[in-house]
Amino acid sequence: MGDAVVLKPASDTPVTGALLLAKILDEAGLPPGVLNVTIGSGGEIGDAIVEHPLARMVSFTGSTPVGEGIVRKAGVKKLALELGGNGPLVVLDDADLDRAVDAAVFGSFFHSGQICMIANRVIVDAAVHDAFVERFVERVRTLAAGDPSDPATRIGPVVNRSQLDGIRDKVARAREEGAEQVLGGEPGGPSGLLLPPHVLLAGNDVATAREEVFGPVITVIRADGEEDALRIANDTEYGLSSAVFTRDVERGVRFALRVDAGMTHVNDSPVNDDANTAFGGEKASGIGRFGGEWAIEEFTTDHWVSVQHGERRFPI
Repeated sequence: MGDAVVLKPASDTPVTGALLLAKILDEAGLPPGVLNVTIGSGGEIGDAIVEHPLARMVSFTGSTPVGEGIVRKAGVKKLALELGGNGPLVVLDDADLDRAVDAAVFGSFFHSGQICMIANRVIVDAAVHDAFVERFVERVRTLAAGDPSDPATRIGPVVNRSQLDGIRDKVARAREEGAEQVLGGEPGGPSGLLLPPHVLLAGNDVATAREEVFGPVITVIRADGEEDALRIANDTEYGLSSAVFTRDVERGVRFALRVDAGMTHVNDSPVNDDANTAFGGEKASGIGRFGGEWAIEEFTTDHWVSVQHGERRFPI
């Protein structure tokens, strides 16, 4: 390894999380060369790093299209990719609706929906669909949207104008495709990036259900029984996090084992990320697992070294 390169941003450059982490580790005494941080846009530096022969492994967290590009360009390298999600939260006919609503509100709108593990879709058995929607919408109406520095705020602004435009485009297309918007509103706030929480009722084929929204928008989908709920949950190219609610835990586990996802939580939110668990997805949501011993497996390789202490007799 070469000497570590310390990058000092210009006075008008925002301090990014990567730079801050690098500075903390440097001050903590991390040896030179163990960690190297390069700041720049993916379009400028990404391909050079991915394609360079000295890069023996590429770890990436981001969108599925970028991840697919890395797969094409990396060559014979180990890859650990955490990509997009379209998490289903399934509410079966025997679920505790109050607990399911609590989890759905948190799982849909925490960090304004800007989490890869977020519940992008809530799939509810027809037997309890209307009762769930009534309670859910009532709760979502109470979520305060505003300044994230205010402790009472539950919905803050989305990250930038481009993201806001993309979210609003998905909502508009979903409505054109037949979704019923039961809650929503126009963006506001000092930055114009504060989008109130949106709740849509639709099938699994509208834009907000097909695509990862990454914003304060949830689509509630009616399912005709458990098997239909499973079909809808798996009817997506993604497979990151998911959840199922039922009073019968064994039923929940059986259901969870049939979900095409890297993570499924019974009677809990899909937003879960414990340091000692295997975090990762299936299908277009990525390759590999992060967290605990799984991260060690991803970022290391086995090297067999043998020593022959005596003369070995070979057959030829």
